[in-house]
Amino acid sequence: MGLDLLQQVVAITGGAGFLGQAVARQLQAHGLQPGNANNPGRSGCYYIPRSREFDLRNDTDVQRFYDIYQPHLVIHLAASGGGIGANQANPGKFFYDNAMMGLLLMEHGRQRGLKKFVASGTVCSYPKFAPVPFRESQLWDGYPEETNAPYGLAKKMLIVQSAAYRQQYGFNAVVLLLANLYGPGDDFRRSSSHAQAAILRKCVEASFANQPSITLWGDGSATREFLYVDDAADGLVRAAQDYDSSEPVNLGNGQEISIRELAEKIARHCGFSGKIIWDISKPNGQPRRGLDTTQAREQFGFTAQTSLDDGILQTLKWYLQHRDEINLHDPV
Repeated sequence: MGLDLLQQVVAITGGAGFLGQAVARQLQAHGLQPGNANNPGRSGCYYIPRSREFDLRNDTDVQRFYDIYQPHLVIHLAASGGGIGANQANPGKFFYDNAMMGLLLMEHGRQRGLKKFVASGTVCSYPKFAPVPFRESQLWDGYPEETNAPYGLAKKMLIVQSAAYRQQYGFNAVVLLLANLYGPGDDFRRSSSHAQAAILRKCVEASFANQPSITLWGDGSATREFLYVDDAADGLVRAAQDYDSSEPVNLGNGQEISIRELAEKIARHCGFSGKIIWDISKPNGQPRRGLDTTQAREQFGFTAQTSLDDGILQTLKWYLQHRDEINLHDPV
């Protein structure tokens, strides 16, 4: 029997972020209400601890988080991360931040008898040359792609911790391996955006400025799989309700596309008809990424619903609505 979410006190770390907001919307669709921080611990409510109040890398702050909210279910989405450039610039920070948050949150949840811990892992944890589509059984068959290995390995430790705690303590922790996310509300900052957001912003701004070309990293040959953020939230909430195993599960849409094809598709949707120049002095990242999503479908009934074209159009619509604000804080 699955977990009845309406009987739980739910806390979403990273709940104010891109994915966290989508998970909050999904919980509301299931009947949960946003909780008031001044009245914590209410069943049928979800709570969002803010980073300005809790440093989840700090043992004392994590204990205080559990003291205040007294959750039954933690959905752990808080992370330090970014695109290839951000990973190259911050390998130590991304490793430490992500490892410490996972270790502390799961350990103190275990000590306090937390009913369930659901964590967002990453496709970056897979070996660099894993055969496509990536199957969960291949996760330990090699080292991740170097530019994001510290981030991917820190997230991978959640899987180890989940299995070890289940074996020794009977602790119910599950980890979902998410494909590259995109959608309305994505991070469009030049210093930290991922591929799809970065390409969309460049195409829009070049179109507005009548620029003849844009320049993108690599040679365009690398492939990726993109999961619309609301689909990812649906998968996470389904797993929170119905999945009870420490075997990691892929969340994706099962569609692999090259960065070159993606850029051409985004350019068409943005109305950019200029030239796309590929800067081959910049890294491609992992050569290929594509997920086998069989387990998510079989274990908790998840299938992504949003096509890539529809998702890009929704993201473009959101970006155009927020363009002035984005450019004010992060000028082109």
